[in-house]
Amino acid sequence: MPKMKSHRGACKRFKKTASGSIKRERMNGSHNLEKKNRKRTRRIHQSTMVDKTQEKQIKRMILA
Repeated sequence: MPKMKSHRGACKRFKKTASGSIKRERMNGSHNLEKKNRKRTRRIHQSTMVDKTQEKQIKRMILA
């Protein structure tokens, strides 16, 4: 059986932390930022963790 290939789009979007959880960036942070208030743009540019319900699927995609 051939080797499993990692999902390259997922590898660019998610990173595995040292504790084993998956880190991601938030959406809506690339353009039209002048319409969004400062509190919202600060929150958008902070990274966050993937929800526990999807962590197993993401780990399988990035083969971590």
